[in-house]
Amino acid sequence: MAEHQLAAASEPGAAAQGSPEGRALHEALAQLLAPVAHLAVARGLPFAAVQEMLKQAFVEAASAAHPGLAPHRKVSRIATATGINRREVTRLTAAAKPAGRGPRAAAQAASRSLPRQPSRTLASELTAHWRTGAEWLDAAGQPRVLPRLGAAPSFEALAQATTRDVHPRSLLDELCRLGLARLDPATDTVALQGDAFVPSGDRVRMLGFLGDNVGDHLRAAVANVLAGGKPPHLEQALFAQGLSAASLDALRPLLREQWSALRQAVVPALEARLAADAAAAAAAGEPGGRAVGGEPLGRVRLGLYAYHETPVPDGNATGDDRPAPARMAGKPMTPAAPRPRRAAAAKTAARGAAKPRTAAKDDKR
Repeated sequence: MAEHQLAAASEPGAAAQGSPEGRALHEALAQLLAPVAHLAVARGLPFAAVQEMLKQAFVEAASAAHPGLAPHRKVSRIATATGINRREVTRLTAAAKPAGRGPRAAAQAASRSLPRQPSRTLASELTAHWRTGAEWLDAAGQPRVLPRLGAAPSFEALAQATTRDVHPRSLLDELCRLGLARLDPATDTVALQGDAFVPSGDRVRMLGFLGDNVGDHLRAAVANVLAGGKPPHLEQALFAQGLSAASLDALRPLLREQWSALRQAVVPALEARLAADAAAAAAAGEPGGRAVGGEPLGRVRLGLYAYHETPVPDGNATGDDRPAPARMAGKPMTPAAPRPRRAAAAKTAARGAAKPRTAAKDDKR
């Protein structure tokens, strides 16, 4: 997207002037806000609380966009950029300041404008090692059922390879509590449950995953849209319409296999890079949290997701409300050429920033 387009879009009212980009922005935000509203309503979070968070986020985004302004000018600039009145901006910026709120509250306020940094989770580390380490896998590449005690391969050895700070039994109890492992008292063996670190029944952690994973995905997508040149982040998606419930069920094992293969390939590579960077920094005498040359250490999040739904048929649907014909496509993060007419037969489509939809689609960023 050209720089002058970005500048125009940032002007007050630019997104509401009926331009194609403005309409696309409204549609995109509506798509993003619908599941947020669904979650808030389902969990009893009132609109006023979400509105307060949204205003705070707007103020912080506008403040970050004008970092060099003097404090007495920043309130006016934020109010102009966001449409929030000056009194509210003053209140929100004061609420984000550390003065008079204590160190914990100040850290929480400051962290809202930064990517969420997940804390180290021993349960997730242990399950990652169990699923990817050759010594913990059977001949078919699946996680072994491990004897609880003894030399490797055993759960005790796996736990000790993960950490020496927590007793193996405590780790086992936590994994069982989360539904990630099962202890068989008859054989005194431990089996891994499920196919990913998704704690069962632990809503606090699930909400943490929601913020971390979807937050980074959205940051990547927004950065790609706002980039003046080549999109900086990889983001690909496939979309298929016209699938039966049986076909959706048949696809799930394939998707899980693809995630397992990606995890098996990437986790060892990440661990090797972490170890190499830590060794290089230590050899250079760099303090913790710094790479060679004093550069700050970065982070990366890799993921794969799949969403499926089967809409309830509406007998009164007419025109554009009727179910669309079968097709396969992908959704780009940059503006595309106008869509051609849909064909009645199943088809695939490919879209680029300046290319019309064609017969195949694999959206790359």
